[in-house]
Amino acid sequence: MKTLLTLVLVLIAGFSSAQFGKSALHDEPGTLTLEGKLSKPIRLTVKQESTIYYHAIMDRALGTMAAGTPVTLVAMSDTAYRVRGRARHGDVAGWMKPEDLILPDPQLPQKLKAFFDRQQKVQVLIENHQVGIGMTREEVQQSLGKPTRTTSRLTAAGREERLEYAVFEKVPQTAVGRAPDGQLVQSVVYVKVEAGTLTISFKDNVVEAIEETKGNPLRGNGVQMVPVPIMVW
Repeated sequence: MKTLLTLVLVLIAGFSSAQFGKSALHDEPGTLTLEGKLSKPIRLTVKQESTIYYHAIMDRALGTMAAGTPVTLVAMSDTAYRVRGRARHGDVAGWMKPEDLILPDPQLPQKLKAFFDRQQKVQVLIENHQVGIGMTREEVQQSLGKPTRTTSRLTAAGREERLEYAVFEKVPQTAVGRAPDGQLVQSVVYVKVEAGTLTISFKDNVVEAIEETKGNPLRGNGVQMVPVPIMVW
């Protein structure tokens, strides 16, 4: 009975991948989805009969992949690749060891590692609503939202663009009011006030300079830097 249940679950996983074209698995902590982030898909080949796993920590086998099977790289961690392809029991998306795969470019592991490290740093900045030199315009807007003002010009050296952001912070203030019994009571309310203006200069879609044009929107954290976008493929 247990074997039959396991087989049914495996078949369901394979059917879902075949039906929707993408794995239904959620992103795992410490992993990076590559679909939509690369200029074109990366195709790999299974080197030898290998196990494919449900999770990036390789704790649960999903099936086996035959030697010579073509697969598409869809995500990565710092130690594993998530691929989509046909296992012996059907279509799956799961994690494999890099050494079990043949890569089209011998430098691809180093490029992917650099891409992964950069994306991890950028994600931290975005989650904290910060910016750094080396980020793209799209990444800045993911972090700070829509700019207050945009200016751009095209020169012989390329396109130059400036985004201005009015940065706000919530400041506590004491308010006095009356309770239902008529007594005066104090309460703390937070008022949104402008903390300064941040001007971000781009050259060819990459942050070249960050300037506090009014106030202290960086809050004394200084300008951070990340590698410029890395071409993997």
